[in-house]
Amino acid sequence: MAHLLDPLQVKGITLRNRIVMPPMQSGRASFQGEVTDRLINFYVRRSPALGLPIVEHCYVSALGKIGPKQLGIYSDALIPGFEKLAAGIHSVGAPAVVQISHAGAVATKKVIGETPVGPSTRDKTRMLEKEEIHQLVDDYADATDRAVKAGFDGVELHGAHGYLLCQFFTPLLNKRSDEFGGSLENRMRFPLMVTEKVRRRLGKDRLLLYRVGADDLAPMGTHVEDAVVFSQRLQEAGVDILDVSGGMCGSEPRQLSQVRGYFIPQAEAIKRAITVPVIGVGGITEPEFADKLVREGKVDLVAIGRALLHDNEWPQKAVQALSR
Repeated sequence: MAHLLDPLQVKGITLRNRIVMPPMQSGRASFQGEVTDRLINFYVRRSPALGLPIVEHCYVSALGKIGPKQLGIYSDALIPGFEKLAAGIHSVGAPAVVQISHAGAVATKKVIGETPVGPSTRDKTRMLEKEEIHQLVDDYADATDRAVKAGFDGVELHGAHGYLLCQFFTPLLNKRSDEFGGSLENRMRFPLMVTEKVRRRLGKDRLLLYRVGADDLAPMGTHVEDAVVFSQRLQEAGVDILDVSGGMCGSEPRQLSQVRGYFIPQAEAIKRAITVPVIGVGGITEPEFADKLVREGKVDLVAIGRALLHDNEWPQKAVQALSR
């Protein structure tokens, strides 16, 4: 029986415990998306007792930016800053993983200067052409190259919360009638293309994580049954860890506000269907509850988000509390 404080080895990388800092936008990058000293300090302060810190989402191309101070990984000129960030995280004994993303239809013209793109045409969104879809696959792969050159131990693909990979996967937002839309197989196509190419760029020794949107919390959206099938395909494509979340960007459904571990049922269903480790998330603030989730085999790792934002010493306090 595993515990929250037990180490976990994934490939050749050992996580000292099962506590994960999920990717959370800090607003500490420059307006050009550059790493700043303030951003490095944000991660270094929170990583000394973490098993796995995941750096906030970084846009892979100019059209993929969602906010003015979002971290970017769209240019080789940004690599030196990421080198400092990875080195800072490594200096406190933690592996460094960075999430890469594209906002797609949730971008705004005010931020990117052009009409946002997505799988389908909407009021303020232009539908991506097939040639652009293939270019986006390359954009994710090139961003991965930059993370590797900067010394990161892995990348996480952001496939949840209504961002571009999620937009293709969910029937709520994907209304295409070609090979990239319609059936579940077609809606998985673009995310799997990205996953497979990123896997090749990472090589065999670095970690590939995928944050999957397992439940849109909407009647006509993605539900866990589709997410289970998708997770099996992601494992086949080379994903090493599944990070299970749900919902859409900017939404806070009332039914979740008082629930501890509100995406744990989805994570547990996915864990039963695959063999790679699974991260659970959602309103988890107490070390004892996080440990219980791991002990009961519902998840392999637990992501602590808002509690870690409020208290950067949450992991140290959890270690103390669970070591008594």
